[in-house]
Order: sequence, then structure tokens, then C-alpha cells
Amino acid sequence: MSIRHGLLALLDQGPRYGYQLRVEFEARTGATWPLNVGQVYTTLGRLERDGLVVPDSEDEEGHLFYAVTDKGRAELRSWFDTPVPRTSPPRDELAIKLAMAVTVPGVDVHAVVQAQRRHSIKALQDYTRLKARALAGESASSGGDGRSDLAWLLVLDQLIFQTEAEVRWLDHCETRLAHYSERQADQPAESAASEAPKGRRRTRA
Repeated sequence: MSIRHGLLALLDQGPRYGYQLRVEFEARTGATWPLNVGQVYTTLGRLERDGLVVPDSEDEEGHLFYAVTDKGRAELRSWFDTPVPRTSPPRDELAIKLAMAVTVPGVDVHAVVQAQRRHSIKALQDYTRLKARALAGESASSGGDGRSDLAWLLVLDQLIFQTEAEVRWLDHCETRLAHYSERQADQPAESAASEAPKGRRRTRA
């Protein structure tokens, strides 16, 4: 997740201070990836170091506002214009867990898959309910241009599609595991048949 570019996108709309950035980031993503203020200010420090933002002003309460620079806007536009690379996919904990489970003796891989499926289906149901509420709120809302609601709906759609794909992948894993178990069960019988002693040839008197 690019917190760096997310903050640049918010600052592109005007100067903001750390807590404002945190609140707006979470509002647009439905708090799916919560931030703490420490993360925000650490990222702002790196953006300032790289010349992408500069301190702008302070309000009466001492909040330090940051503003995006021309270099920061160019960095943001490049981020929007460049596809997210898939050459180095992020580590997936579930895929790593199953890869390890099938190689560690004594692990009930079927139970691992079933437990994850139950969890994923519940998550899918929760996301679907959230989407229904978001859609109802979007249709009932009359203020603003609805961009924050749209942003949250896009995030929800991604979570729903991703979880649906995960459930399908778990079904596929179970099928593959069943085929593997069948092959393993057939191997001893085949080995026994190939190692059985052959009858002696009769010799002519």
C-alpha cells in the first residue's frame, strides 16, 4: 500500500496537517488500511526530505500544514499514469501457510483450508453488507459530490472480488489436494504389483 502517494494525492488538493491527512485517508478507504499519526508524520518527513512536500504554515493551535511541491505533483502524476507492477507480487500469508502446511508432517491441510474458507466466506458476507449500506447511504446523501462515497465503494468492490477469488482458490486447492491423495494411495498398490515375484519358467526335459 502506497501511503506516500496517498498522502500526496490528498495534499494535491490543498495544504493539510498530519491528523487531517490521517482522517481523510481513512475516510476515503473506509478505514480498510488504518493509519496512525506516527506513520503519517514519518511519511511526511520522507516526502519533505525528497523535496515532494514543504512545511506551509501553522494555525493558531500549532498544527503544521504541509503543501505539495511541483516535484511532488509530478511524482503523483507518474504514480497515476504507471500501472501497478505484478512482476514482484506481494507476499500472501495464506499462500505461504498452505505451501508450508503440505510439506510439514502432521498438519491437517484439509482442516486448514476449511477453517480459512469459513473465515473468508464470513468476511465476504460482511463486505457485502457494508456495500449495501454504502450504496444506501450514497443514494440517500444529498450533500457534496459523493467522491468519498465512490472511493469507499471502489475499495469495497476490490475487497469483495479479492475474497471471492480467494474462496475459489481454496476450492481449487482442495481439489488438487484430493487428486494428490488419490495418486499417493494408488502408488503402493502399483509398487506391490511391480515387485511381486514372477513365476519360474519351465525348462524342457
